[in-house]
Amino acid sequence: MYIYCMYISLSLVRNLVGPASGGTRSGALALFGGCGAQLNPRSGGLPFEIFGMADSAGLQFVSPYAFEAMQKVGVQRLAALSDPELRLLLPCLVRMALCAPADQSQSWAEDKKLILRLLSGVEAVNSIVALLSVDFHALEQDARKEQQLRHKAGGSNVESILVSQLQHGLTLEFEHSDPLRRLRLTLSELLAIMSKVADSNGEFFLKSSELFESPVYLEEVADVLCILQAELPSLLPIVDVAEALLHVRNGDWFLCLLVANVPDSFNEVCRGLIKNGERQDEESVGGRRRTEALRQLCQMNPSQALNIRAMVVEECHLPGLGVALTLDYKPDTADEAVSPLVSYVSGLLLGTNSKVRTWFSMFIRNGQQRKRESSSVLWQMRRQLLLELVAILPRSRSTHVPNDGEVDDERGSGYSGLREEHVVKASALLRLYCALMGIAGLRPTDEEAEQLLQLMTSRPPATPAGVRFVSLSFCKLLAFPTLVSTPEQEQLMVMWLSWMIKEEEYFESAAGVSASFGEMLLLVAMYFHSNQLSSIIELVCSTLGMKIAIKPSSLSKMKTIFTQEIFTEQVVTAHAVRVAVTNNLSANITGFLPIHCIYQLLRSRAFTKHKVSIKDWIYRQLCETNTPIHTQLIPLVDVYINSILTPASKANPEATNQPITEQEILSVFQASSVQGDNSRGGRQHNSITTQLLILYYILSYEENLLASTKQLALMQKKPKSYSAALMDQIPIKYLVTQAQGLQQELGGLHSALLRLLAVNYPHLCLVEDWVCEEEVTGTLPLLRKMMLPSNTCRYTPSQLHQAFQKLPSSSPRLMRILEQLTLLTPGDLIPYSESLTTSMALLLEPAVPRRTLQTLNKLWMGLNTVMPRRLWVMTVNALQPSGKLLRQQMYTQNDLMVDPLIVLRCDHRVYRCPPLMDIVLHMLNGYLLASKAFLHSHLKETADFDRQSQTVSNLGVPGQPDTPEVTREELKNALLAAQDSAAVQILLEVCLPTSEEQWLGCSTESLLRGIRDPAPGKTEQRRLLLRAKEGAEPDGGLLSDLREVQCLICCLLHQMFIADPNIAKLVHFQGYPQPLLPLTVSGIPSMHICLDFIPELLAQPQLEKQIFAIQLLSYLCIQYALPKSLSVARLAVSVMGTLLTVLTRAKRFAFFMPTLPCLVAFCQAFPPLYEDVTALLVQVGQVCASDVATKARDIDPLIARLQYLREKPRDASVEGSTKLALPQRTAEELGGSDPDVQICYCVEATFMDIIGSTLHGL
Repeated sequence: MYIYCMYISLSLVRNLVGPASGGTRSGALALFGGCGAQLNPRSGGLPFEIFGMADSAGLQFVSPYAFEAMQKVGVQRLAALSDPELRLLLPCLVRMALCAPADQSQSWAEDKKLILRLLSGVEAVNSIVALLSVDFHALEQDARKEQQLRHKAGGSNVESILVSQLQHGLTLEFEHSDPLRRLRLTLSELLAIMSKVADSNGEFFLKSSELFESPVYLEEVADVLCILQAELPSLLPIVDVAEALLHVRNGDWFLCLLVANVPDSFNEVCRGLIKNGERQDEESVGGRRRTEALRQLCQMNPSQALNIRAMVVEECHLPGLGVALTLDYKPDTADEAVSPLVSYVSGLLLGTNSKVRTWFSMFIRNGQQRKRESSSVLWQMRRQLLLELVAILPRSRSTHVPNDGEVDDERGSGYSGLREEHVVKASALLRLYCALMGIAGLRPTDEEAEQLLQLMTSRPPATPAGVRFVSLSFCKLLAFPTLVSTPEQEQLMVMWLSWMIKEEEYFESAAGVSASFGEMLLLVAMYFHSNQLSSIIELVCSTLGMKIAIKPSSLSKMKTIFTQEIFTEQVVTAHAVRVAVTNNLSANITGFLPIHCIYQLLRSRAFTKHKVSIKDWIYRQLCETNTPIHTQLIPLVDVYINSILTPASKANPEATNQPITEQEILSVFQASSVQGDNSRGGRQHNSITTQLLILYYILSYEENLLASTKQLALMQKKPKSYSAALMDQIPIKYLVTQAQGLQQELGGLHSALLRLLAVNYPHLCLVEDWVCEEEVTGTLPLLRKMMLPSNTCRYTPSQLHQAFQKLPSSSPRLMRILEQLTLLTPGDLIPYSESLTTSMALLLEPAVPRRTLQTLNKLWMGLNTVMPRRLWVMTVNALQPSGKLLRQQMYTQNDLMVDPLIVLRCDHRVYRCPPLMDIVLHMLNGYLLASKAFLHSHLKETADFDRQSQTVSNLGVPGQPDTPEVTREELKNALLAAQDSAAVQILLEVCLPTSEEQWLGCSTESLLRGIRDPAPGKTEQRRLLLRAKEGAEPDGGLLSDLREVQCLICCLLHQMFIADPNIAKLVHFQGYPQPLLPLTVSGIPSMHICLDFIPELLAQPQLEKQIFAIQLLSYLCIQYALPKSLSVARLAVSVMGTLLTVLTRAKRFAFFMPTLPCLVAFCQAFPPLYEDVTALLVQVGQVCASDVATKARDIDPLIARLQYLREKPRDASVEGSTKLALPQRTAEELGGSDPDVQICYCVEATFMDIIGSTLHGL
């Protein structure tokens, strides 16, 4: 026998030139790569009849042991197989023994000898060797021709090229044929089936074939099929062959043998069958046959069963196969918590993939439409789930056991509660049944409904898992109230709900959880009382973790039970107040808490309706908070404030809750003193969280109180507002700064506080403060703090105070202390605030270093980021003049908001100390904004009540009209405008140099002198020369204290003008000293807005305002040479010409003497105005000359010169050197000359200045 096999192998080597066989033989060993984890196949499982393939039930399939041996080429394990098992693998083993191996090692040579020895005792090997001896190349060519012929004929029956002239049936022909003809018969039949499958367009058919149905020749046909596929892989792709085998009887058996002989094709075949499969396998015969074939393949290779199941889910095909594989699967280590079936189905229905969820839900719905069959996968799945459910029920509860009684009874007979080890599994089963019923539309049978109700109403142990189970059971009752159908079941549910109420407190304490099911009961009861059924549905869906379509009408029975039998509204409110607050409430505590119940009761106004006080509970809960902040806290505060201010009904305006008292609020801020960032740890964060919530409560309360004044006035109800003294003791800015660093943990609380501050405390939201905070709390200060040791400050506040008192001798020591303080954070500077502010007046003494003042300014700005209001009051009191300090007049926060100008009533030395003046201006800006907010709130707070009282008092008094509201608003706006304008006027006066500064040359006119007077006259030159000889700096320089103060004031005025342009208009209509115009125009960038109202100012009847408008316009034209300036300047020239004709002699002198020099600026900025200006000047000269014609003989030559300059300005420019060299007489030189004569000489001087500026420009 061995010699015969070798002879056959030599003869086959000569035929290796064929393309069909060469590649297969050379790579034969590559087909056997081992892989996969070890899984034990489930014994038993579903019967074969499930899928209508009982024809292969009596056949022997390849065992998992044999398939693993083939997959890993385990020769020793192959040798241990029985003859029937070995017979199924002969095609592969024979080819393995005859092929030229790629592995030339000695170990494989020994293994090959063992394989040959194993095959030598099997008679069927000879027939397989004979099959391998044919010419497969010629066979493939004939098969290709037959394929082409079938394709041309369109799939109709045609004469076969491979097999012709069949005298008998296929079975007899196969029996009497030689190996080649057997190959041709099988190949022809297989190609016919594959062709019909390709033309079927997915419609399943069952091909009747003697060759694949005869039980006598099944093994020989399987051998031929395996050899054909192995030798002709390009003609017969294994996936196509597998698809064709599904359409013949015994196809699953043939398929398993085919894959067992080519084990590395297992995944490829399975994926191909799944891809070509139906979306719902139980709907058709083809789907059931495909599912059974794949299931047999997985039983042959159980290590890949879960991978095949994953392919099923990925492709969304064959859902029954996935369930069947799960029922067959038995893990090595059983998970006592959740079974594989529960995990798999729950993952499909509760996963995030909506496509998979819809696909499996359709499987459930379609399966229910068919008649109940024991062979259906769906009913087997339901049976298995019911068995698992009954297995965990307590004995006293499992009164109805399924018919087959296959329940593992491990419970003690006296145990009436749910076992602790079964709680997690029970919760998983409840969620699964909820998903099956709510998402997939499963309609439970009476048996299933009864057992589910028994499970839901069982009593678990007091553990966190038990609390979760009770919550799930309760929500399932709400989601599917149809489970309770009989009076006995309803009574059982009521008893269970009563047990929940009774045991809730014990469960919470014993389980150690803050979120118990008692809060959920209260919440649902409140929703039922307020008829918020949609909220109940949201609550149920969020607890179950799935979206279920629940009809509100289905909750009517549960509503009746809750509102009439278990929880009346009065019981709910009384019980809610007694519920303990949640300790350290934060967002980390999930579930339904007492805060949810209180929130809903506040929304429904149940507490005020039944006169139950809830203030103390809310206050205690706000004090028991931690970060990250719970999302329900801010809504709770909002609805609580609404319940305080808004009565539950108009008929009973007193039905409101009580606000938190001022003493309780103060205790929150005094419990943990604010010490900045030194205090670390959770308790500090806890106190900060409570303080922020209380701050939000106060600010929101005050805002809502103002917004509700009209409604409260109509009801003659005036809730008490929190006093200003209370607000002064709350570190608002420090708390907001702390909140900024905890934004991630505080959720929306920080943004809500910023909104309230911007509306009610605008002086705490200054833009420059935010910029300063970036400098104080930015990256560089943070890095510096990280690099420095913790004990950076070695000085106490008392040492700082002593250093201030010993100035100027202690300047070095004071500087060292201040430099050390700059290393501290703003929060750490708070203890030094009093020492810094009370000693500010000492820094106004001479010989104090500028560096000391600047360092103090820096420290003050740092403190301003955490305690601005208190700091401002201390600073204002410290900077009072020494005379006021003797009277000990100490201002309060309220005084400064009522009269912000108190800030400017400081020591006059501050006006020439730029670092301290910067502080004063900052406070002034803040208090001006605070005054606006204070007056607005005061007006809104009192207006509605005053009007209501007037309405009541005026009843029955005819002819007495009500005071219009617009009058109060106008008075308020007038007061604010007066405050702002007064502040601006005072600041402008500060910019004027004193007599000493004037003597030193610090004049504001120097700002624009280079523009207005490009060529200084001899008088100016003499003055500069004299001051140079005296050693003084010309014009005081740009580094004087006055100039720095002027710059600071101009910056503030610019901000005020931009914020409210009406302030600029009001100030300029009031007017200010003319020497300040160069400063304001060049130093305030927003002065261009004055061009909008200068025409209106020119139209004023007062001569002083017209003069001021023209002077202001002259500077604006130089600074802003815009088309708009040109039009306004042209208007001014026209107005001057008009006034020339109407003014009296005295007024003409008063008007034209200060305004004629302004024409020089008009011509310098806008040369097109030259003609109009010269015409005006000549006209002015002529009018004045006519009045003095009889008095002054030298006027006629002057008029002639003016006329000449007007007519021939170019000649005057050419001869300007001689003309301009003439001595010019001013009004002072003329002494007591006639006013008209002075105007004439002023006109001449104006002409000369215009010509001089023109020459200077050239």
